[in-house]
Amino acid sequence: MGIPVELLYLVLLLVIIVVFFMFLKRPIYEAMFIGFLVMVFVLKQQDNLLTYLIEPSTNSLFYAIVAFLSLAYIFSATPAVDYVLDFIVALVGRFRGGAGWVSLISSTFMASLSGSGPGNVAADGVFTIPAMIKSGFPRALAATTEMAASSLGPVIPPSGTILLAYGALDALMPGQYQFSSFWLAVWGVGIWFILQRTITLYGFIRYYKVQPIPKDEIPSIKDTVKKGWQALLIPVIILMPFVLDFLLKDTFFTNRLGVEGANALSNSVILFTPGISAIYTLYICRHDSEGGIGLNNLVKFFRGGVQTIVPVAATVYFAYALSGLFNDVNIGTNIGIWFSSFNLSGWQVAIIFPLFTTFLGMFIPGSSQIAIFGGALITGLIAAGVHPLLAAAILPAITGALEGMTPPLALAMYTAMGIAQSGMKETSISALSWVFAHLITAILILMGILPVLFI
Repeated sequence: MGIPVELLYLVLLLVIIVVFFMFLKRPIYEAMFIGFLVMVFVLKQQDNLLTYLIEPSTNSLFYAIVAFLSLAYIFSATPAVDYVLDFIVALVGRFRGGAGWVSLISSTFMASLSGSGPGNVAADGVFTIPAMIKSGFPRALAATTEMAASSLGPVIPPSGTILLAYGALDALMPGQYQFSSFWLAVWGVGIWFILQRTITLYGFIRYYKVQPIPKDEIPSIKDTVKKGWQALLIPVIILMPFVLDFLLKDTFFTNRLGVEGANALSNSVILFTPGISAIYTLYICRHDSEGGIGLNNLVKFFRGGVQTIVPVAATVYFAYALSGLFNDVNIGTNIGIWFSSFNLSGWQVAIIFPLFTTFLGMFIPGSSQIAIFGGALITGLIAAGVHPLLAAAILPAITGALEGMTPPLALAMYTAMGIAQSGMKETSISALSWVFAHLITAILILMGILPVLFI
């Protein structure tokens, strides 16, 4: 069977996005919009142009992504983040290479809220990278440790990237898998990457003989809990609704609300959780903000987040428009059929797909990869025998996580390198060590050698 025309359409879209994003230096959301317009006319769907542009506004997942982006901004712009970071330092600062463990834990947690590896390097790296260098980390290793931790963020809930992956799965298999089940499946995948980062960092710490954070710079656990216990409840508030929905949906909620009521509750969890978490964060930090949390002050507060939230939201919006277009013309399905025609074994797909997305990550952000290729990747993985939940749950790990670490895009690496003032050659070599370890983990998961919980 020859190359399907659908694959050529994707190549055309890829070229358009690369030209506008990399060569013309336009924002990614502009490149996505131009690519969308071109594909509408190439696929002769111009009569449905307005339908595709309006359709994302009816998708609850889009609003959930914006809600989590807003929560991330609130959390990072309030003292709540300082309480959480102090608690992490108090826990692991006394261990050898403690500054590296602080970076791994805190940056993974913070990046999971924003879904942005490069953005988190800029925000968290200004504290963690100098601390690592001070405690004996080589500059290149300090940069890539922060890069690797922040790049893991998109893999861990509640990152908005996982919502895109779930949207791709739900578009292919509507209503077959609840978001709570997918949420925990992503955690099952994420645990392996957390373990991989832990082992890799431990090896580097031993190799370079890195020392702990000085004792006089480590706060006491008792004091940090006493001062910041309210902020430490935020992760619980975010995670608990999804855990309860997963554990009790088929018993407690279904018995009391009926099947339709339980499904409605599951669908609403993703929307009200970030809202409740945001309100709680603002409330506990009300005394730390000049003017409190009155309406005028809130308007000023959120005005500062517009430049952070809106570009990402616009990118996601046009990504959904593209997804709707591609679903209508069966691009993902037809490419999946083409992959199936090769009769690739499971181990071949497990190797080829992560390498393919790693290559794409050199040019295209992970969220855009999922929007453009998500349906085709999931279909191809399912055809090779991968469980649908795993096929979707692995997407953030082989797209968004690798994008920030793989040159020439490697925005997380460049940001960390600038803070650490490390050289390009040694930083790139160190970064590729993290990329290689990440790829091996992804391949082992897809092969089934590393079993995934909750699937």
